[in-house]
Amino acid sequence: MGKEIERKFLVKDQSFKPLATTVDRIEQGYISLRPGGTVRVRIKNDRAFITVKGLNNGAVRDEWEYEISYSDALEMINRVTEGTVIKKCRYNVDYEGHKWEIDVFEGVYQGLILAEVELENEITSFAIPPFIGEEVTGKPQYYNSVLSGMKKG
Repeated sequence: MGKEIERKFLVKDQSFKPLATTVDRIEQGYISLRPGGTVRVRIKNDRAFITVKGLNNGAVRDEWEYEISYSDALEMINRVTEGTVIKKCRYNVDYEGHKWEIDVFEGVYQGLILAEVELENEITSFAIPPFIGEEVTGKPQYYNSVLSGMKKG
């Protein structure tokens, strides 16, 4: 079992774009939206994954992720996911020794930009890039699973 330790922030502006080392297209849907254990199917560029995540405990939660075939993922997204399918572009930015993932949402969540930084442990210190705004770690309304379950559009 893996552990995911990440902090999440709103993004103030788009000054991160020229700093990005890569940009990924992501489409994801949820097979299960239970707060105690979500199951997500994600297509990231030309690869696909199924991920099970446990309940958040602050910035920490259990996580299991497995690569699956692209065609299986597409079929799952189209046939068995709940709620809204989330589409976004992820900009990967290295900033003072940490990798930041900045998600620019499309579709019903256009205008929402969130950044995450994964950490080795909960007390790891890190520099905050200038484009980062309010911290929203632990605020459920910013979880992708909650956004998906809102059934907008």
